[in-house]
Amino acid sequence: MSSVRACSAPRHWLALLLLLAAAVAWPTEQRRTVSFVDVTESAGIHFKHNNAAFGKKYLPETMGSGAAFLDFDNDGRLDILLVNSRPWPGHPGPKSYPALYRNNGNGTFTDVTRAAGLAVELYGLGVTVADYDNDGWPDVYITALGANHLFHNEHGRFVDVTDRAHVSAPGMSTSAAFFDYDNDGLLDLFVCHYVDWSIDKDLFCTLDGRNKSYCTPESYHGQSSRLYHNRGQGVFEDVTTRAGLEDPTGKALGVALLDFDGDGWLDLFVANDTQPNKLYHNTGKGTFVDVAVAGGVAFNEAGVARAGMGVDAADYDRSGRASLLIGNFSNEMMALYHNEGHGLFIDEAPNTTVGQATFLKLTFGCFFFDYDLDGWLDIFGADGHVSDDVALVHPRVSYAQAPHLFRNLGGRRFEDVSSQVGRDFTVPVVGRGAAYGDFDGDGDLDLLLTANNGRARLLRNDGGNANAFLRLRLVGTASNRDAIGARVTVTRADGSSQWAMVKTGSSYCSQSELPLTFGLGRDGRVARVDIVWPSGRRDVVTSPPTRRLLTIEEGKGLTRSAALR
Repeated sequence: MSSVRACSAPRHWLALLLLLAAAVAWPTEQRRTVSFVDVTESAGIHFKHNNAAFGKKYLPETMGSGAAFLDFDNDGRLDILLVNSRPWPGHPGPKSYPALYRNNGNGTFTDVTRAAGLAVELYGLGVTVADYDNDGWPDVYITALGANHLFHNEHGRFVDVTDRAHVSAPGMSTSAAFFDYDNDGLLDLFVCHYVDWSIDKDLFCTLDGRNKSYCTPESYHGQSSRLYHNRGQGVFEDVTTRAGLEDPTGKALGVALLDFDGDGWLDLFVANDTQPNKLYHNTGKGTFVDVAVAGGVAFNEAGVARAGMGVDAADYDRSGRASLLIGNFSNEMMALYHNEGHGLFIDEAPNTTVGQATFLKLTFGCFFFDYDLDGWLDIFGADGHVSDDVALVHPRVSYAQAPHLFRNLGGRRFEDVSSQVGRDFTVPVVGRGAAYGDFDGDGDLDLLLTANNGRARLLRNDGGNANAFLRLRLVGTASNRDAIGARVTVTRADGSSQWAMVKTGSSYCSQSELPLTFGLGRDGRVARVDIVWPSGRRDVVTSPPTRRLLTIEEGKGLTRSAALR
């Protein structure tokens, strides 16, 4: 009967209904027209990660490496840094270095690794970038098997200052993060450590009883992560034990910065592999206390430690509190710990698309970002297994895996849109590191991905900037110059608001850009921007222009407004 009524309705009513339907569907349709296009080759990026495997199946060969977006030469364009590994001793191969690609500003990049002083051989794993000495130039810290390296940026050329700075942190280091844990204006350094492995300590593990396979981290003892306090003058001091962070059982792969209780002191979340995760509460007195068990983030719902890989922290539901995202092993699903307040978190992944879609995946790099600029933080995950022979024991689990993208629908609900953002996005790879940044200066966020023993991929976001946006670069004065730890709240004309924090770390062994991007949806009007700096100072910018990159300096307010394409 309803179909008869529809057929007999006046034409102008039909037209009105169609118009209303189009109006309701338009935002969703707009979001779904966003695509990620692989521009790696056309951009001139020819990087292939070398894990140095030659048949011995050494554990570090499974780890892969990370990547970073940074503006190393201060020209206003995002450059790319890709971490690499060197051949094993006694098994020579082609020299492999980290790769630094300078952004030419026309969609292409030039390899400037040698000219920039980064042609250094090491078995590299992770990277973090920040201006640790407040001289206006971003410095680079690369983690590795063996000694790590701190490269000081001297006007676009890097000098290895590791020995002078005392931050070599020997062992097997993975992710790292610069942050100012004591709010003294100088960036300190946290370095994740994994397991106690060397060629001499390598064990024989097997799946079929005959052939060697890669051992799990449970076969090896852990290593404590390290905290280095910045004393100024380019020198750091190891304060791990004094700060309460000594943990020889840890097998850390990811670290995220957050102030989970809003007390103005940066806390640390550390994702451990097969060991309980750690949520280190900053007491504000130079020490940290692990509250992960009480907070509900140490184990899964069954009280079992998972194999945590990458991690991120952000306010994905506009609750005003930072929640946690963790990439885990296959058959464990990603974790999405919602911050309930009062120090308590609840994993919402098992009851959402996020958990269901990632159950068989092994997720390394992961983060929150607003790919369609609708004002709600979406979720990205880079997937890939650690065992090239995993199909022998798990036929439904593959070694190479396609990444995941979950669109935030609001109301703490997500939709898996991995198959809706272009064919290039769905290519299976052995995913590891992942970072986001606006490399082409059009306002939306592009993706930089690495693959274990495979090629890096640069995926350009096409269509994300159909919605309005605001990009902010913060410069600290009393605070650290990069404003790491600054909390920015953007309030729209309609009274709604969202916030984000400037941070390093997150994902897996990688770092995304430091400028903050706020999606504004169709109505791009902004009433005010409030900044709470690490120093405690508060600045307000009213009625800022949108679709631009704004530079806000501590104590001075808006100092620069740059148009974007």
